[in-house]
Amino acid sequence: MPRDRLEGLFRAAVPEYARVPGLIRKYFTIGDDNRAGGIYLWSSRAAAEAWYNDAWKAGVAKRWGAPANVSYFAVPALVDGQTPDFPAAK
Repeated sequence: MPRDRLEGLFRAAVPEYARVPGLIRKYFTIGDDNRAGGIYLWSSRAAAEAWYNDAWKAGVAKRWGAPANVSYFAVPALVDGQTPDFPAAK
């Protein structure tokens, strides 16, 4: 899919994602090969698992023609370049 079409689809999806319970932030991503993806920051693992249900997975497969690939990562430390005094590690 062309990059400009992906960008349009991503912008159109913003209102839907703005209403997702527990979603703090979503980065819509496009690889050099125009592969679409996302990086999500959740308030909890439970909130993420509630979102990535069977209906979501089926929707991804239908919309993009490929199954979703979901990986979970812990965040033991953080650097916030926008806030110099941010406590990066506790």
